[in-house]
Amino acid sequence: MSSIWQEILGTSGARIEKDWVTDFGDAAAELAAAAATTIVVPLSHLGVIQVSGPEAATFLHNQLTSDVKHLNSDAAQHSAWCSAKGRMLASFLLFRIGSDYLLQLSADLLPAIHKRLQMFILRSKVSIIDLSGACALIGLAGPQAEAVLQTAMLPVPATPLSTAVFAAGAVVRLDESRFEILVDRDAALAVWQELSSQARPVGTTVWQWLDIQAGVPLISERTKEEFVPQMANFEQLGAISFHKGCYPGQEIVARTQYLGKVKRHLYHAHAATPMAAGDAIYSPANPQHPCGMIVNAAPAPLDGYDALAIVQENFVAAGDLELSAAGGPHLDLQPVRHPVTTT
Repeated sequence: MSSIWQEILGTSGARIEKDWVTDFGDAAAELAAAAATTIVVPLSHLGVIQVSGPEAATFLHNQLTSDVKHLNSDAAQHSAWCSAKGRMLASFLLFRIGSDYLLQLSADLLPAIHKRLQMFILRSKVSIIDLSGACALIGLAGPQAEAVLQTAMLPVPATPLSTAVFAAGAVVRLDESRFEILVDRDAALAVWQELSSQARPVGTTVWQWLDIQAGVPLISERTKEEFVPQMANFEQLGAISFHKGCYPGQEIVARTQYLGKVKRHLYHAHAATPMAAGDAIYSPANPQHPCGMIVNAAPAPLDGYDALAIVQENFVAAGDLELSAAGGPHLDLQPVRHPVTTT
């Protein structure tokens, strides 16, 4: 997060710790507002990589799990980059501004992913740039989100995972009531002031809770190389193409799909005590070894903490899972359901 963006948010009352917007003065009230109020959020937990050049689409198509070559200029898609063993190094929201491709990912992974991607350029006519210091990411959600965008003279993409560009950036529609705005640093102040005059500013953890409710996992430093994409429901999010050529880990991802060997699945989780990405999950049936892991977690509006967790299926039915250690706090699980999207 750039110093200019931090200064803008600071003058709006944001409390910032280590580039993280914790809240705007009342974390509990801000979280409670997420369920019924229109909110605006600095997405300080995310970063952006720009991939440009005449061979950008081909380069990304050969690296990522999704079908990049057929990504329309007004569309977004979920995607992932895997190791040779088929384990996710990072997850992305991928979209375009003109001929440039934008990869939105967990900010704590960005330096390593940026460096690693550059290693694969070889002779490709591609440039890869960390855009995080040159732009701001803003989330907007709630019943009046469309009206707020219109009043701010920003475009409103019509359908989920569609995009619309404007002079200083782009708007991505995530679902029926959530949008992300990527805006150039120089225009960030005006856009933030307009949005925050109509929607309640809230801390970044509120957006993380909304992502958890939507069942959209975000791979971070603590969970990289832990999961095959199907464990995180990425095939249901349209993040995997089974009709394209090779990419790192493709053989394992395809074999997992067609042989039906996914033994770990994504669940909504709730606990009375704090949870964090990377926390292990245990079952009394096998207390020596973890049977799952927390992917993302955030405080819940009513009480406790909500999370997305990936858990070995044969331990779920007993309903006796425990957090962090055998004998640890009780964990409640519910399946995550997505409309199946095939690519």
